[in-house]
Amino acid sequence: MTSTISINDSQRLGLEPLNIPHRLLLGPGPSNAHPAVLQAMNTTPVGHLDPAFLNLMDEIQSLLRYAWQTENPHTIAVSGTGTAAMEATLANSVEPGDVVLIGVAGYFGNRLVDMAGRYGADVRTMTKPWGQVFNLEEISAAVATHKPAILALVHAETSTGARQPLDGVGQLCRQHGTLLLVDTVTSLGGVPIFLDEWGVDLAYSCSQKGLGCSPGASPFTMSGRAMEKLKKRQSKVANWYLDMTLLGKYWGSDRTYHHTAPINLYYGLREALRLVAEEGLASCWQRHQKNVEYLWEGLEDMGLKMHVEKEYRLPTLTTVCIPEGVNGKSVARQLLIEHNIEIGGGLGELAGKVWRVGLMGFNSRPESVDKLIAALGTMISNN
Repeated sequence: MTSTISINDSQRLGLEPLNIPHRLLLGPGPSNAHPAVLQAMNTTPVGHLDPAFLNLMDEIQSLLRYAWQTENPHTIAVSGTGTAAMEATLANSVEPGDVVLIGVAGYFGNRLVDMAGRYGADVRTMTKPWGQVFNLEEISAAVATHKPAILALVHAETSTGARQPLDGVGQLCRQHGTLLLVDTVTSLGGVPIFLDEWGVDLAYSCSQKGLGCSPGASPFTMSGRAMEKLKKRQSKVANWYLDMTLLGKYWGSDRTYHHTAPINLYYGLREALRLVAEEGLASCWQRHQKNVEYLWEGLEDMGLKMHVEKEYRLPTLTTVCIPEGVNGKSVARQLLIEHNIEIGGGLGELAGKVWRVGLMGFNSRPESVDKLIAALGTMISNN
């Protein structure tokens, strides 16, 4: 008779009921979910081809079009984190040898460079110091020089807290036959976005930041121009799971099986998008702007400085310069352990130089700011 392996003492620790501390998540994401979103995710699942779930998918598509201000028919949620949606834009639009011009002014611009290269793109870059943005003249000169098939820009650079202006960029791209690809991971739901008005062809986001849901169901959209490029490919999309010619049959009228969707995450995403629509986009954007200005005022009263010029700061994420002589990691650790407040550290070139403070979705409230300012003031003075 074969005996089972017994559980040792250390493994028994994992047999206790789940006990996770409640944190106020004021880092770069995830953010805390609205109670209604948590309740939605606790709903009994149905099958991924159940008529009720297919109807919910339709609702997600409609609500995403509203949140992004687009009429793109191919607007879906990718079953994966925001990075999966990011990769989906490149996997479907890039063919080997395509010139892809990428604006790099932070960590996630560099990630786009890495991903595009893996799909065989001839990658070109235009660069700026981390925390700065590109002006239209700089973008125009780079597009004229490189003549890219795709121009990729990060609308909300999560590593720096900078917002990239997009007015006029789409028109410029159309003049050169270029597709415009935009990262809206830290802007969707909290920052004004007008994809159709701006002429954006490909965009992606995530569920756990401005939308205030759990990660794992990530918005993705393609314009008619991008779909035409996809249809004319000479080679198959190199990523089966993210191939929109296949996913489109699941999200479209065919409803052909593709994968088992994360049912309960889609419940949460649908509820999060419903809450945005109920509040109204304009009101939602105004709330984020009002609360971040309250945050900036509180931080400045403490003598702290912001890394990004005010004109280009995100209302969803602020990079705060760590004062000379203060151990940034130690302060963040104390905030977490002693006050149950999470803030983020810097990435890449900004590592050890800034804290990243997020006010996104449900967390964009005056109470969040008050708790952080009170705790941070104590931490800095004692550090």
